[in-house]
Amino acid sequence: MQQIIDRRLAGKNKSIGNRERFLRRHKEQIKEAVKRAIDGRSISDVERGEDVHIPKRDLNEPVFGHGQGGIRDMVHPGNREYVQGDRIARPKGGQGGGSGQGQASDSGEGEDDFVFSLSKEEFMQVFFDDLALPNLQRTQISEMPEWKSQRAGFSSDGTPNNLHVVRSMRGSLGRRIALGAGSRAELREAEDELQGLLDSAAPEETVARADRLAHIKALQQRVTDLRARLQRIPFLDPIDLRFRNRVRVQVPTSKAVMFCVMDISGSMDESRKDLSKRFFILLYLFLTRHYDKIDLVFIRHHTQAQEVDEENFFHARETGGTVVSSALVLMEEIIRERYNPQEWNIYGAQASDGDNWHHDSGRCRELLSEKLLPLVRYFAYVQVAEEEQNLWQEYTQLQEGHRHFAMRKAVTADQIYPVFRDLFKKEGAKAA
Repeated sequence: MQQIIDRRLAGKNKSIGNRERFLRRHKEQIKEAVKRAIDGRSISDVERGEDVHIPKRDLNEPVFGHGQGGIRDMVHPGNREYVQGDRIARPKGGQGGGSGQGQASDSGEGEDDFVFSLSKEEFMQVFFDDLALPNLQRTQISEMPEWKSQRAGFSSDGTPNNLHVVRSMRGSLGRRIALGAGSRAELREAEDELQGLLDSAAPEETVARADRLAHIKALQQRVTDLRARLQRIPFLDPIDLRFRNRVRVQVPTSKAVMFCVMDISGSMDESRKDLSKRFFILLYLFLTRHYDKIDLVFIRHHTQAQEVDEENFFHARETGGTVVSSALVLMEEIIRERYNPQEWNIYGAQASDGDNWHHDSGRCRELLSEKLLPLVRYFAYVQVAEEEQNLWQEYTQLQEGHRHFAMRKAVTADQIYPVFRDLFKKEGAKAA
């Protein structure tokens, strides 16, 4: 009977199946941990992994127990009290020696919760699991091309560090087979003829025997010459060498800047700011999958706009009236000073409840149409209030003439993800 022994080393992901089953089993606890982590993280730190705590009581494994009655034979090591035939009474209820999982004993001892770490990929998988997002690669946003060198087949010249050994040896073998094919065929024929003469009986006539010996000597010389000819074929020739070839191709640029513009007037309470933060987080994750370098510019405004860091952007207590145009003017100034549209992909995202000084909304529409939209790749406006006020009505006029401008409303947390998916869906795809 044949036996097959697998001597392959176990891979580093040999327990990946067990880990995935564990994640499915404790999905709810993990989702809660991810949700808590997202609420307490910054935008740029959202993709980091996370330590998940699961109570010990939730990790109990099912076990088989023995029913009442029946006869059981067992051996108790170290038994000094019983002999064969003695009957052992069952322990009374409540007197078993439980381990007290998850609870502290009278001595102050107990067991900690089970803690394990989610990797970056697992964290993002759980984060997007309940978002029902499509493939974020499918987008109508255009990207500025830049030149980059990449592999493109092989060439017959190049530097030694680009030498492809396998291709070169393959070319050497083919050349030696082609050049020596005729000589090898002649060599086989000469060897077969020589072997036939050596195996046949020698003729009795002296003249015939002399001719036979002369013919054998000639064949032996022929075999020697052919073998020498084959040996003179070089094992490796310069024409056999193959080098990895590289060409310059156009690839998407790796630089992008995202402007986060948020209204912090008196009508923007904490719940609306939280909706804005969730949308900005999704937009940041979307852009990091397209670009290696992402700059974040945070602009908040009430009657005046200012550029701030993320902490002040979401948690500053300053408030006041509402003049949205001040933020758009500041955004244009920053673009002109620091971000050349020929070198940077510029994106804008604005979150507001739509409340604005009446005479300022028309100016906001003009600033977007004439100043900002010609500079940006995409601009998204999200209103975190249901009522459509004058700012919403002015922005609605921009949608027909500017395809890279979009606007949606998100009033509750569960609407953020469908709104984001709708904003960045591929052109021609069905709406969610």
